[in-house]
Amino acid sequence: MSDLNEKKLTIIGTLKEKSLLKQRVFDNTFESFCDVKDVLKNLTKDCNTNLSGLDSRIRLEYTDRSTFDAQLRVAGDILLFSMHSNIFQFDRDHPAWQTPYIQKNKFNAYSGMINIYNYLADSFKYSRLDDLGYLVARIFINHEKQYFVEGKRQMGMLFTNYGSEEITKQSLQMIISTAIQYCLEFDLLVPPYDTVKISTVGQAEAKIQHSKVVTGKRLGFQFNSDDVLIRNPQET
Repeated sequence: MSDLNEKKLTIIGTLKEKSLLKQRVFDNTFESFCDVKDVLKNLTKDCNTNLSGLDSRIRLEYTDRSTFDAQLRVAGDILLFSMHSNIFQFDRDHPAWQTPYIQKNKFNAYSGMINIYNYLADSFKYSRLDDLGYLVARIFINHEKQYFVEGKRQMGMLFTNYGSEEITKQSLQMIISTAIQYCLEFDLLVPPYDTVKISTVGQAEAKIQHSKVVTGKRLGFQFNSDDVLIRNPQET
């Protein structure tokens, strides 16, 4: 067999195996992201029913931004849910490789990803493009609809659970509710004095249209590595 034929067979084999698998991962992730949108719409409706008669500024507001993006405004916060259109494999240092589920089949490590970011609602309202947002959690989903969550504090689940539970609307409801609760408890801090003690004339003029200060919930501070814990959402 010529080298050219061998290369053709290798290409065909890769398309049948890896590329087809990635398509299944994408389909599963996209299906779950559509479920995310449904959960957000239903949650908005349910919560607003219970907030009837109160200050309208604390009501939830759902926005379908695009095929791969959805937004939920909760009082002064915005949670942005974003599905990446590509498929990823975990890097070799990722703890997921230590799970029996991936060790028995390396293709289980190929995952789609849904990110949850937290921004201040005023950052969008006043077009403060330099304001900061934070990744609250990311959901990984593979070709068998197995999933796990990486995130801040109560958002993470045990990697050892990976391979034993399919993602469902119920699990997405738990993830989303936990993310909202985390963001509501994650308060805006006053920026350190030294970062804002000097202001130029240009900055003062610019403040007429938008805030000079780059604003974020932890401006001037860094997340500690122990902010990311691996824990089962069912335990929260």
